[in-house]
Amino acid sequence: MKPPRFTYHAPTAVEEATSLLADLHEDAKVLAGGQSLIPLLSFRLAAPEHLIDINRLPGLDQVERTGNAWRIGALVRQRTVERSAELAAAVPLLAQALASVAHPQVRNRGTICGSLAHGDSSAELPAVMTALDARMTLMSAGGTRQVAADDFFQFHLTTAIGPDELLTAVEFDSPVPGTYAAFEEFALRRGDFALAGVAATATFAADGRIKQCRVVAAGVAPTPLRLAAVEELLTGSELSASVLAAAQEAAHREVTPMGDSRADSDYRRHLLSVLVRRALSAVQIKHGAEQEGERR
Repeated sequence: MKPPRFTYHAPTAVEEATSLLADLHEDAKVLAGGQSLIPLLSFRLAAPEHLIDINRLPGLDQVERTGNAWRIGALVRQRTVERSAELAAAVPLLAQALASVAHPQVRNRGTICGSLAHGDSSAELPAVMTALDARMTLMSAGGTRQVAADDFFQFHLTTAIGPDELLTAVEFDSPVPGTYAAFEEFALRRGDFALAGVAATATFAADGRIKQCRVVAAGVAPTPLRLAAVEELLTGSELSASVLAAAQEAAHREVTPMGDSRADSDYRRHLLSVLVRRALSAVQIKHGAEQEGERR
């Protein structure tokens, strides 16, 4: 199918783009990588009167590090981040999850921020950024604001981005020492949308107990879902076999996913609980391996 007719805009400055959004926001869509928007247009699921292509905006295609903080601009491609050895070493959760996003051809064009702006609750990056406690930078003609990931995703395909705002960057901190992370998902075929996924981070104290953690589920709720009961259970605990089993049970009780043609609600709930245990087991293995290395 072909997209509906629209007026194409190609601003060359952020101020020009935000001005266009201020004037046209009720009937405009922003184009970056286009891996979500173009299919929506082609299937006539979206029919904006104006398309604002931000690919000519300077300064938005950079990955920057300032101290412990990382900033990924709106035009940084997923493949660029996936291939960054420095970023993978500092924030391994992100690189691990990106390898599961669609296919390399999609990641070559798709942007990190584009996936976040799309806000698909079954996608990998919204869950990962929630696990990393990321901040989204939103710009409009009236100024700039930051929104935490916990508040950014509001419903399926719905975010805190205002109709006159442009998501210009996502920022997050490198995990503190003693933090380990894992990402797990299951799809019927590699590259398909996952039936469920889990992004988990845990920071351990010197005695081997978890000081703080984030366990985020994808594909089982209208937004990336922090599993509060699982996080509460883990905090102050060691990742023993009994704790892993209890975390799996807590995850099973905590989610009430919708069913669809690929999986019913009960299967998704069970799958999510298994993925939680797998992710936490991976965290346990990574923590144990480093502790063993230090003893040697």
